[in-house]
Amino acid sequence: MATPVLQVALDLLELDRAVEIADEAVRGGADWIEAGTPLIKSEGMRAVRTLRERFPGREIVADMKIADTGAIEVEMAAKSGAGIVCILADADDTVVAEAVRSARKYGVRIMADLINIDDPVARSREVAALGVDYINAHVGIDQQMIGRSSLDLLRRLAGEVDIPIAVAGGLDATTASGAVAAGASIVIVGGNIIKAADVTAAAQRVRAAIDRPDIRPREEESPDVAIRRLLEAVSAPNVTDAMHRKGAMAGVVSLCGRVKAVGRAVTVRTVAGDWAKPVEAIDIAGPGDVLVISNDGGTHIAPWGELATHSAKNRGVSGVVIDGAVRDVDDIREMAFPVFARATVPNAGEPKGLGEINAEIACCGQEVRPGDWIVADESGVVVVPRERAYEVARRAMEVKKTEERIREEIRRGKTLSEVSELLKWEKRH
Repeated sequence: MATPVLQVALDLLELDRAVEIADEAVRGGADWIEAGTPLIKSEGMRAVRTLRERFPGREIVADMKIADTGAIEVEMAAKSGAGIVCILADADDTVVAEAVRSARKYGVRIMADLINIDDPVARSREVAALGVDYINAHVGIDQQMIGRSSLDLLRRLAGEVDIPIAVAGGLDATTASGAVAAGASIVIVGGNIIKAADVTAAAQRVRAAIDRPDIRPREEESPDVAIRRLLEAVSAPNVTDAMHRKGAMAGVVSLCGRVKAVGRAVTVRTVAGDWAKPVEAIDIAGPGDVLVISNDGGTHIAPWGELATHSAKNRGVSGVVIDGAVRDVDDIREMAFPVFARATVPNAGEPKGLGEINAEIACCGQEVRPGDWIVADESGVVVVPRERAYEVARRAMEVKKTEERIREEIRRGKTLSEVSELLKWEKRH
């Protein structure tokens, strides 16, 4: 292919929304329109037929992910108007061969998806020999969330097969140019176009990147840097949504209003307002850490106040979360420092030195371990297990993108119920 193709993947559940978004993407330069697997599962071949009718001048791709009954499913998609049908590369050879025979019969082409293939180079050669028309170097969204890269897969395939290679999985305007430079003939973009508030502008940015493969993507970053960057860009509600409504502390509020703290937890266990360990933990914390304090004994005595806050701020601590009370709130608010607590009280305790630093604690109903990530804003505080932090941060960003598009559709006049098609998706008993 002389000119790289931009394929937009409509991985949505609602057909009306998919058509509207596809129209905006085409205006932004999308060449091929993909009826994504979720859309096909939700709407069936009606999705393919509708896209064919609405976009007569565009190639329609049916992402069937065929694993069996290759001939039947290719025929079904072809008769509905698809020009390209996607099959799983790990399907049995007989399934691939039957899909290819059916494709030749009905005048369509086959794209083999390499998702979850152990030896992608060897399997690409095999399915190419069986007659598929395209190879898709695809890393699925759940794999992307733990750091796997579609560009890495694409680079392994470069020069190994003689048929065009597509690439899919987390691509955006930053990485699309790198995909073309690495040998992709077809660049497939889903979420970073279809979840944008301005789909046309998002597609235009990707289109420009594809047409300029000399543009270099941003340098790779360490996991900790990536986690912090992502968590700072999302809200505490985004994060708990990404964790299936888990991880949120109960009863804790921001004392300084619209402030935010993101960082690794330095945990403190103290007793009844004993402020020695909380203050000592400031010296142990590093820049960007969050102090998380369990104050056994309730909210009638404060283990934290203005002087400790000033010290933590000087140290570069990102914020403080206290399962207990805080005093000197007027001074703390003057500093606009992120302090989250259950209550305020003027009473101070004494520095007895009871408790521990960097032990596992319970704080406002959540277990917190040293090194867990904390995201705290005006909505509350969420604890992210350290071993899942990169994944959760990536998923939280996807939640944010989804909400941005829904917010735009509401701005245009739809209700939330209409956008979400609530009646259709209510749980059946």
